[in-house]
Amino acid sequence: MDRVGVNGLGVAAQQATPGLPQVPFLDDEQENNVSVIYDAIMNPTKNELIAAWLPRQEWFQGAQVPVLETVGGFRLDDPADAVGMEFIVVVDNAPQKPVIYHVPLTYRGAALPGGESALLGTSEHSVLGTRWIYDGPEDPVWQEQVRAFLAGTVQAQHQNDSHTLEPLVTVGLSDDEADAVVVDQGAGSKEVRVIRRPVAEGTASSGASSWVASPWLETGQPVRGAVIEFS
Repeated sequence: MDRVGVNGLGVAAQQATPGLPQVPFLDDEQENNVSVIYDAIMNPTKNELIAAWLPRQEWFQGAQVPVLETVGGFRLDDPADAVGMEFIVVVDNAPQKPVIYHVPLTYRGAALPGGESALLGTSEHSVLGTRWIYDGPEDPVWQEQVRAFLAGTVQAQHQNDSHTLEPLVTVGLSDDEADAVVVDQGAGSKEVRVIRRPVAEGTASSGASSWVASPWLETGQPVRGAVIEFS
């Protein structure tokens, strides 16, 4: 069974994670859109679509059809309640040494104009009907909300549980960025790069000003690492 989230309304509270610089988040009592996750059947599943799409990407490492397992991730919400956004960490168990990939997706109820090159495919959702599934970075709503997360105006949502925040998804800052009095100024102009093959305990590249760290399971153990970076 696959789960696709849409937005609902709830009360949000952000928890800080020790050891990483934090950007400011919404007050505990402020209302915020949070994900509603449907326990639904998707045909084809998200992992089936990803498995067909991955080998066509230049960063794919493998010589055979991927055998994918979802091992982590999180969601962001669309304030307009139209586009689902999921940041999926999968492991490809086909190679002798399994490979971790980060695949952000957006889910839409209609085709994204001009988005043909970013389309992984369509899937029939047993509750929501036909969903158009895209490579997230090519979706303008994804770009807006990732920058909003960096600015601290939206919060990460749990990958599988409705109305639940994901406090283990945090923003790390470079030394220069951490010294700034206000870190959200200019967030909308920053370049966003997806880290497609995240590394446990990894941070961003040397030129990045900040990054998003997310949890996943690796060989059954919980780890975290950078999955998006900003420069």
